[in-house]
Amino acid sequence: MSSLSRELVFLILQFLDEEKFRETVHKLEQESGFFINMKHFEDQVLAGEWDEVERYLSGFTKVDDNRYSMKIFFEIRKQKYLEALDRHDRAKAVEILVKDLKVFASFNEELFKEITQLLTLENFRQNEQLSKYGDTKSARNIMLMELKKLIEANPLFRDKLTFPPFKASRLRTLINQSLNWQHQLCKNPRPNPDIKTLFTDHSCAPTNGARAPPPTNSPLVGPIPKPGAFPPIGAHNPFQPVVSPSASAIAGWMSSANPSMPHTAVAQGAPGLVQPPSTAAFLKHPRTPTSAPGMDYQTADSESLMKKMRTGPSDEVPFSGASHLPNIYTPDDLPKTVVRALNQGSSVMSLDFHPQQQTILLVGTNVGDIAIWEVGSRERIAHKSFKVWDVQSCSMALQTALVKDAAISVNRCLWSPDGCILGVAFSKHIVQAYAFNPNGELRQQLEIDAHMGGVNDIAFSHPNKSLSIITCGDDKTIKVWDAATGQRQFTFEGHEAPVYSVCPHFKESIQFIFSTAIDGKIKAWLYDCLGSRVDYDAPGRWCTTMAYSADGSRLFSCGTGKEGDSHLVEWNETEGAIKRTYSGFRKRSLGVVQFDTTRNHFLAAGDEFMIKFWDMDNVNILMTTDADGGLAASPRLRFNKEGSLLAVTTNDNGIKILANSDGQRLLRMLESRTYEGSRITSQQINIKPQIVNTMGAVSNVTGSLAATLERPDRISPAVSISALTTADATRTADVKPKILDDAGKIMSWKLADIVDSAELKTLRLPDSMSMASKVLRLLYTNNGMAVLALSSDAIHKLWKWQRNERNPSGKSTASVAPQLWQPANGILMTNEISDSNPAEESTACIALSKNDSYVMSASGGKVSLFNMMTFKVMTTFMSPPPAATFLAFHPQDNNIIAIGMEDSSIQIYNVRIDEVKTKLKGHQKKITGLAFSQSLNVLVSSGADAQLCVWSIDGWEKKKSRFIQAPASHAAPLVGETKVQFHNDQAHLLVVHESQLSVYDSKLECLRSCSPRDALPAPISCAIYSCDGLLVYAGFCDGAVGVFDADSLRLRCRIAPSAYLSPSVPSTGTVYPLAIAAHPLDPNQIALGMSDGAVHVVEPSDIESKWGMPPPKDNGTLPSIPSNPALCNQVPEGPPR
Repeated sequence: MSSLSRELVFLILQFLDEEKFRETVHKLEQESGFFINMKHFEDQVLAGEWDEVERYLSGFTKVDDNRYSMKIFFEIRKQKYLEALDRHDRAKAVEILVKDLKVFASFNEELFKEITQLLTLENFRQNEQLSKYGDTKSARNIMLMELKKLIEANPLFRDKLTFPPFKASRLRTLINQSLNWQHQLCKNPRPNPDIKTLFTDHSCAPTNGARAPPPTNSPLVGPIPKPGAFPPIGAHNPFQPVVSPSASAIAGWMSSANPSMPHTAVAQGAPGLVQPPSTAAFLKHPRTPTSAPGMDYQTADSESLMKKMRTGPSDEVPFSGASHLPNIYTPDDLPKTVVRALNQGSSVMSLDFHPQQQTILLVGTNVGDIAIWEVGSRERIAHKSFKVWDVQSCSMALQTALVKDAAISVNRCLWSPDGCILGVAFSKHIVQAYAFNPNGELRQQLEIDAHMGGVNDIAFSHPNKSLSIITCGDDKTIKVWDAATGQRQFTFEGHEAPVYSVCPHFKESIQFIFSTAIDGKIKAWLYDCLGSRVDYDAPGRWCTTMAYSADGSRLFSCGTGKEGDSHLVEWNETEGAIKRTYSGFRKRSLGVVQFDTTRNHFLAAGDEFMIKFWDMDNVNILMTTDADGGLAASPRLRFNKEGSLLAVTTNDNGIKILANSDGQRLLRMLESRTYEGSRITSQQINIKPQIVNTMGAVSNVTGSLAATLERPDRISPAVSISALTTADATRTADVKPKILDDAGKIMSWKLADIVDSAELKTLRLPDSMSMASKVLRLLYTNNGMAVLALSSDAIHKLWKWQRNERNPSGKSTASVAPQLWQPANGILMTNEISDSNPAEESTACIALSKNDSYVMSASGGKVSLFNMMTFKVMTTFMSPPPAATFLAFHPQDNNIIAIGMEDSSIQIYNVRIDEVKTKLKGHQKKITGLAFSQSLNVLVSSGADAQLCVWSIDGWEKKKSRFIQAPASHAAPLVGETKVQFHNDQAHLLVVHESQLSVYDSKLECLRSCSPRDALPAPISCAIYSCDGLLVYAGFCDGAVGVFDADSLRLRCRIAPSAYLSPSVPSTGTVYPLAIAAHPLDPNQIALGMSDGAVHVVEPSDIESKWGMPPPKDNGTLPSIPSNPALCNQVPEGPPR
């Protein structure tokens, strides 16, 4: 709902209250959810109208929205329960216990048991915690005080506790203004008009007399004269005279008005009808871009593209700036405690945490060195000194510069979005990129002589769906390079001074770059070589950097002027104007101030030898810390992805790591893992640990914490019996990990067997369409906000999660139902089918572009390319026979697609020129799986012949092939669908067959394997790696789901079908997952595509936050004693990753 429509609700509430429609007022408050009338709420609580209290609250929050809401409902229901016991109404108490309080049992079973035991007491005051319970009236008053505190602290009630201040009878005043306006436009205005209805526009009937004289006041500055004023239309005072609108305003609005447009649409659209003169035009050169490599498949003109850049994903036009959802974080969530001090040895110029391994820190220095630190173990796991890799290929200018002065500094270093590559920009000409392996190895990947002079900044983006590197430099240009080949893709010219920083971003499917120069100019570029679309002036007009909040909804910049004046601001992208300026900088900063953002809520900047923090919604400093002293004057700083750690530079060539409680817990758990490994091997803790263990531990911990941090409103409080007396139950226990010896670990470990829906979170996605088909393919969009399914009837279904107060991030979750989305035209994304091969019998295949804009799929007919925004078919190709059975985009060129065919061949197809480049033959049955490895430079294929083939990407020759081996319990040779997927390390391959899960290395040697047995006896139907590569999820033909440890393929959790399938939904035969998808950001969330056409999203419970415990390990490697031999057949294991 737009802001104007929201204000209209408040006007109606005021009108109803003035007219004494009390019940209607409270009903509208509850239904709109805009304002909670605390006086009404208090009256209902004190009167004991518990049903009405909960009904009223339901308009603002639900029991499971967050910990505050849960506590509010618990207090109300507990009071209702105690009052029933006090009346000795046991039957009512039991009813309340079963219907109202049992919901809390899943969060704290012990508490529920203690509440239940109160039924056995003659007087519940015999319970020590309740001994001070007085009479009903005093108990309600005490509870009400607690409820008011909880409501005030609950972020869902933010901005809902205060009624907006405006004058009395405001709605009547607006109606009077409208009538005055209409009367002025009358052709025959009467001195005393007779208003009989509001249902139609006013118009004075023509008379035979002379035309009434115009008002004596100027319509531009004065009120309508009293003779022309309208009489009151109620018991209240006469409407107030109003100032007439200006002629230009009327012309501006009327020229764009749509008489048939409903009020809501007008409220949303009106602000965009007239562009204020002061608005900085985002589009300086309106023109239609030609086809460019960076804009594949995009045909929208610049104006529409820039409109999308302005408005972002929202469908509404806000009246005055973008509104942001309330945030639930507090200053306690900021990392303020110093937990590590690292000595780099030279002055640190740039910092960046790994996007997935939350304790891996990349550092660049003033002598050209780069280092990678594992901050948990305090160890530098990689170090590279600067050198030119290929001097002969460098320009003469660079060679001359190095001869004159060999000194070189790192200006910026950072990780690629997936953490597989790191880029380094140096102070002279050069950009270097390394491939990073989880074992700490850095492999030279790319060296570019990028700019004349210094390279001032570097960034990564996906403008053409494949990864690109963006650089800027002293030569006043911005350049875009292919991250795989180093080929230059774009050069952007237009700045008149050296370019200081770049900030790539995207909204919807539109990719663009902001750049800043040292003359203070900010420009924006599309990937079309058609010039800058924006020309702003940055505050300070010197060195400025820009950054978006993590969710991409808010844009900030921070910079320092030549005189030392620093500025941290938030921008209104729509108007190109500064929306908010943050205060707190000293008048003369001692260097260029650096900043960072975290959790979509906080800003941090280094200034005055300290770190300064701001709430994004408040211009005043939130807090400061000097990190125990020793910081640089304007220290550089960087948050990790989850905001639990903060790295900051010191004045003695070091780095301090600050942590919040989550970060401290993360590091303690890492220390615990490292300590256990060192105990077993009798080594000191400062000896380099095996990277596989350190990295694995970090990823696993981070994954579980990430799930918690992204859903902080779902952190379950640790509640004791003291909660019955309204004690604070919002504090979570901070338990240090307990270190067990090996025998203790094996004895204490227990397989998690989930059989009940209360033990996890599950959601069957809403579907109003036919359910007769099966879900054959399923995947998440790359941003994690939607799920796409392809059914056996050749129809695609797309579910999108919306941003709202229950789900501020808009990410997929099992706690909030998404919308089965369709474009306004109502069309379906439906594949072509073959008359000779019905869709139900065909092999469906699907692939999604990296920017989620396009999907390519087939269901036995031609391959179709769909626009995900409009669902329209953009093109079709590859007519059967043979039919396509699997699709995979080339990792370096998204125009190249590997297409597995029904006739066992693989066709390498170029979409742009509509040409098959080559055809690969080596399988005996249809192709059922394809996977590219960019680091190995190979394509691996699998077929229904249970064969694996490795093909070189360079020449497409076959390098190796191997048939997978049948387990002892399965007849040989194997046949049937075989799927493949590369691990995040791009070196290990997961192979999925109904008879086994296996992990192969790059030489097609089987490292480990497990087969269905006892606990999971049914054939395997599907499997996939988690996004962090630590887990393997597998579906089985009896409906069960297994969660395996990716290193050992040992089962750590079994999910029975009874846990996620509703018994109330009728089905014929066994319902089981045919497809499984892993969330791209949350390693503990999966989606299941079922044989009955349903799609389920499944997550661990809020209490557990992850799937079981990892199986015990021996000496830091794979277990020598099987944790449960009945579950998996283990083949001889290779070396750990």
